[in-house]
Amino acid sequence: MKKFRPLHDRVVVKRIEADQKTKSGIIIPDSAQEKPSEGEVVAVGSGGRDEAGKLIPIDVKVGDRILFGKWSGTEVKIDGQELLIMKESDIMGIVGK
Repeated sequence: MKKFRPLHDRVVVKRIEADQKTKSGIIIPDSAQEKPSEGEVVAVGSGGRDEAGKLIPIDVKVGDRILFGKWSGTEVKIDGQELLIMKESDIMGIVGK
């Protein structure tokens, strides 16, 4: 990925792909699959600022697996990769820490 750093309290996330088959082996077409709400953090901003101007660092770091809301973030394409840019507040939690 190009050198891209999100600003303030934003993070860049790569979706983790959903399974293409059911447990019984039925292949699910792309049009019927829901977009997953799990992803991997690929870049983070420096953090937000409180009312006094003090920097509040972001709790997630590059490489963290996260859960986020179904409609969270803005889809972008950087170097041919489909990514999401979202605010830290859109992240519901970190998976597997």
